[in-house]
Amino acid sequence: MDNLAVLSLLALAPILTIGVLLVGFRWPAIWAMPVGYVVVVAIGLLVWDMDLVNVAASTVEGLLIALSILYIVFGALLLLATLSQSGAVDTIRAGFTNISADRRIQVIIIAWLFGAFIEGAAGFGTPAAVAAPLLLALGFPAMAAVMSGLIIQSTPVSFGAAGTPMLVGVTGGLTGAGPVDALLANQGVELAQYVEGVAVRVAVLHAAAGTLIPLFLACMLTGFFGSNRNFGEGLGVWKFALFAAFAMTIPYMAAAALLGPEFPALLGGLIGLAVVVAAARRGFLLPEQNWDFGPRSEWEEEWTGNISQEQLSTGEARMSTLRAWSPYLIVAGILVLTRIPELGLQEFLAGITLDFENIFGTEISDSSLALVYLPGFMFLVTILITYGLHGMNGTQIANSWRIAGRQIFGAGFALLLALPMVRVFINSGEDFNESGLAAMPLVLAEGAASLAGSSWPFLAPVIGALGAFVAGSNTVSNLTFSLFQFETASNIGVSEAVVVAAQAVGGAAGNMITVHNVVAASATVGLLGREGALIRKTLIPMTYYLILVGSLTFIWIYGLGFNLGTVMLAVLLATLIALAVIGKRQRPRGESEEEPERESTPSE
Repeated sequence: MDNLAVLSLLALAPILTIGVLLVGFRWPAIWAMPVGYVVVVAIGLLVWDMDLVNVAASTVEGLLIALSILYIVFGALLLLATLSQSGAVDTIRAGFTNISADRRIQVIIIAWLFGAFIEGAAGFGTPAAVAAPLLLALGFPAMAAVMSGLIIQSTPVSFGAAGTPMLVGVTGGLTGAGPVDALLANQGVELAQYVEGVAVRVAVLHAAAGTLIPLFLACMLTGFFGSNRNFGEGLGVWKFALFAAFAMTIPYMAAAALLGPEFPALLGGLIGLAVVVAAARRGFLLPEQNWDFGPRSEWEEEWTGNISQEQLSTGEARMSTLRAWSPYLIVAGILVLTRIPELGLQEFLAGITLDFENIFGTEISDSSLALVYLPGFMFLVTILITYGLHGMNGTQIANSWRIAGRQIFGAGFALLLALPMVRVFINSGEDFNESGLAAMPLVLAEGAASLAGSSWPFLAPVIGALGAFVAGSNTVSNLTFSLFQFETASNIGVSEAVVVAAQAVGGAAGNMITVHNVVAASATVGLLGREGALIRKTLIPMTYYLILVGSLTFIWIYGLGFNLGTVMLAVLLATLIALAVIGKRQRPRGESEEEPERESTPSE
């Protein structure tokens, strides 16, 4: 079969099936993913003419990747259980209350800033696995905690894990390609320099879109989980939200321009966190009235999981703030030290792997478990240190392992079913089939490009997001689609670097809805089976992100004028302004926007 339109629709079928089941029919991932797996295997065997042995090998590869994710999730669960048993969670909760009891402020500091820093250090979906349980411990509904952790899986992601999506994803996707080598020779630059230039463009696009992400966090928190279901209540912190956005994105862009792809998220999150926490302690731009969730008796059943705030509490804050926070500081420090190539630890630890080569005699052999390099190991090391640091006894330690062990089982089944479908989809290319067809993701992208023509720059981020949704990784999306984006841009005569940058930004935005990220984050707060409800919520900020980045990419290439990019940007801005006006009118009376006079709060 060589009909591109039909092949594109068939390649879309597994993704569409999962989306309809999760979002439309509200099936849990543990049911939806096996159906998606059956669909992709059927299409792979019957249309792409894949060998059965390659399907089986891809399935095993998916299971191995799932185990690595479960390793990280278990580490996050065990760290939370350890801190709850030691009493650190109570101290952390009290410390945030002293900064601000306003949940909107808390979510911006923890999810947006602390989450960006953890993403820069670790990647692998770790921010949601860290931020979600911490928010739960502060008294957030489980679903609100996971939603918040997923929304910030956007702006920092392209530079997560010390720049892995750029240094491995984009670089690997462009390495050795004839058209790329010809362009580099013509420009007189090395590939590494070219990728650094792409990274600067990525940072600019992310900074533009990320400016409103803290405000999205606040508004979605109040709109979906407030007593009044009023998105306008989130606007009450618009000054603080913009301040927090710029506190992160300004050093973020500076790091991309001056230091390279390794440091934007890491330094942007760290500097932003220090600046914003210091300002918040002094009441700078804080709202006059604190906002909180309604009584627990009024919470909807789907908001809560099988872990409650009470289970994380020992009833008293019995240690200093620094001592309570020290495990998070330790894990962050270890992650940073093991992610900076110049220190040598990264190469050493990443080289200690449990390898699975030529699975079932196939060419599928890139599966390995880097047991001491993955963040899961860093969590375990930190936990061992915490036992002594917090003076935990045997009973407390045993309780933490029992709690975390019980919680990991639900996530295990869902992830073990999700990843095999992903690997069959990606491994469907000509190296693994008899039809000579390109892999399903590339066929789907080629079909979209043939329809878009010169409008492709607007759609380029969507393909990046699609790749991340399927693969669960910005890095894999960039590896898969960077060369395709480069060649498509070259064919229509536009800047390849800008279009590749749009691919990387879209791939980051897609992390907000990727299924295994949703499942992994949900597991850390005991909230499984609600993946569809979460994706319906995170689709909102992701759609905003893709439209804005697509519009800016189009304008970057073609300029302002009566064109698709300018029109879509105007429509998006008009929509946001209209929603803000409506929200402002719906805000409760007495909620002032004037800068309040506040009493100083005690410092921990």
